[in-house]
Amino acid sequence: MIRYALTRLGLLVLGLAVASVLIFVSLRVLPGDVAQVIAGTQATPEQIAALRASLGLDAPLWTQYADWIGGLLRGDLGTSLLTGTSVSAELIDKARVTVPLSIMSLTIALLIGIPFGVLSALGRRRAAGAALSVAAQALAAVPVVWAGLMLVVVFAVWLGWLPPQGFPRAGWNDPAAAFRALVLPALTIGVIEGAMLLRFVRSATLQAIGQDYVRTAAAKGLTRTRALLSHGLPNVGLSVITVLGLQIAGIIVGAVVIEQLFTLPGVGRMLVTDVASRDLPKVQGELLAVTGFVLVVGFVIDLAHRLIDPRQREAE
Repeated sequence: MIRYALTRLGLLVLGLAVASVLIFVSLRVLPGDVAQVIAGTQATPEQIAALRASLGLDAPLWTQYADWIGGLLRGDLGTSLLTGTSVSAELIDKARVTVPLSIMSLTIALLIGIPFGVLSALGRRRAAGAALSVAAQALAAVPVVWAGLMLVVVFAVWLGWLPPQGFPRAGWNDPAAAFRALVLPALTIGVIEGAMLLRFVRSATLQAIGQDYVRTAAAKGLTRTRALLSHGLPNVGLSVITVLGLQIAGIIVGAVVIEQLFTLPGVGRMLVTDVASRDLPKVQGELLAVTGFVLVVGFVIDLAHRLIDPRQREAE
């Protein structure tokens, strides 16, 4: 197990290194110039060139990359060229919105996907099971923006239960208002991701129903449902753990769009704004932080899967 963990940790570090190169290179091929943004439209070419030199933007690319990596090794994600603020400090501040939003979205997805996925599999020959399967197929195909707009129309415009957009100025100092501001965005992401998870859980449950140990338990007197709940669900749980990494990545990607739609001051909205303003040091720090988070989640899920599943440990 220790050797496996060290191997996975090495792959995690390698993945971060490759991601840093791809992020750095891809941002440098984007059109636009942050020096032009800072200097303004009235600046002369000489002024823009002087500003680029003062910001270090005229240095060779390998020098800029080495400086960035050196800062990362010291725990410094960089500094915004436009505001001069620390990228790490801004990420922590914006994460106070994005992290609760992601946790709420994941919770909703799990509450929808797991129980209704099992029910859909158990009732596959009944109208209710078929209806759940059809509903999941339809919801999984719905664009997240359209789903968000429909939820706003129903719960904010028609019923007036929840705010349509924004986040309270007091932030989490007013927890009730902050929570209410995140309900619709979390529902938007959670329902879509929950529908996708429901389909996966249904498939895994149907596969478990067909296993010999479930049929044997049923032959000994248990009902098919009790045999599945007693002997099949642990294997379904292992499958769910495996797919959680993809679910979390999907939630993070969804947060980028949803924070724009609901004007939430989170990491996703900050990232979109910084890309538009060509604040390269800030954008590359944000992208690497998000990529690192996704890779760490995958690393933890891999270790958890191996700890829970004895078959993988016996294969060592």
